[in-house]
Amino acid sequence: MATFGRHMREHWALDPAITYLNHGTVGAPPRRVLAAQQAIRDAIERQPSRYLLRELAAIRVGGPRCEPPRLRSAADAVAEFLGARGDDLVFVDNATAGVNAVLRSLDLRAGDEIVVTDHGYGAVNNVAAFVARVAGASVRTIALPYRVRDPRVVVEAYAAALTPHTRAVIVDHITSETALVLPAAEVVALCRARGAAVLVDGAHAPGALALDIPALGADWYVGNLHKWAYSPRSCGILWAPPARQAGLHPPVISWGLDQGFAAEFDWVGTRDPSPYLAAPEGIAFLRELGAEAVRAYNHDLAWEGARLLTRRWATELEIDEATVGTMATAPLPARFGGDAEAAAGLRDRLLFEDRIEVQLHAAHGRLWVRISAQVYNDLSDVERLAEAVLARG
Repeated sequence: MATFGRHMREHWALDPAITYLNHGTVGAPPRRVLAAQQAIRDAIERQPSRYLLRELAAIRVGGPRCEPPRLRSAADAVAEFLGARGDDLVFVDNATAGVNAVLRSLDLRAGDEIVVTDHGYGAVNNVAAFVARVAGASVRTIALPYRVRDPRVVVEAYAAALTPHTRAVIVDHITSETALVLPAAEVVALCRARGAAVLVDGAHAPGALALDIPALGADWYVGNLHKWAYSPRSCGILWAPPARQAGLHPPVISWGLDQGFAAEFDWVGTRDPSPYLAAPEGIAFLRELGAEAVRAYNHDLAWEGARLLTRRWATELEIDEATVGTMATAPLPARFGGDAEAAAGLRDRLLFEDRIEVQLHAAHGRLWVRISAQVYNDLSDVERLAEAVLARG
């Protein structure tokens, strides 16, 4: 099992001059995975038509055949890592694409409701708003505390929001800006008991949490592999149990229409499939490092890093360690302002002047920084961020 810290940067192509604390935003695939992806691209280019039209998916032209299709083999490997069956998992470009597929496949009517929260990812909440608008339905947004100490608060907020008109509920497994691990299984059980279908947005979960997707009991699960599971970007997954697969269509309708869940999503026209096909290599690398050890290291670093920041900045963390996965969000001192312009300005100065890449945003009248912890980071990276911010205040 590997030991972790700054020496692990040799496995990544990241600029060594940058302190990179933003793995959670768009991910960063290891060199080994990039090499595997390039080998796949090279194989495609040797015989593009054969590879893409005959070997990639169940939708294919002529022979020779490839059994199982290459995408199904990759799906089997990824699904096994997530506790699922390959037949119940398809690849999508990212979690937002998976949300589009689910919500735009619903038969919503006037008066129906989609329930989201104010911690939801902006693009996902936009999908809900668009789908509801087209159908004459509505979106009910739950206001959650910005810092959650007790997960029961989250479950109670969902319980209070559900009505007989609730058709679909979206719950984040890990929130984006606030980086909170929410009690997804408990929310799913509540909603299912009330007759509402549940979509879990696990954009940050694969690789960051130990997952058994079917055990959550959700109707659908979406996630990204290019963040914490080390795949090339863009690479997301959509999981649906057999009872939810009929009538579920990709955002792009193509040759697979009505030929089955996997066939329909596996071929949506000509595109580069190499991120999906290289995803098992990312999982293999994660397992060789020790997936449990990676999660534990990243969790400890995120938690201790957030505590370090709030001590140095004399602010309050106001969260419980149980709500932290591999990222943590901490408040900056009030003197740095509290609007989007202040957030963008400080974020840019940290990058272009201090050579620190980190997610920083404004909410509730102040600025917040979200640190991502990865095995190529250590506490000295967070200390450098703390010092850079103090030097500007």
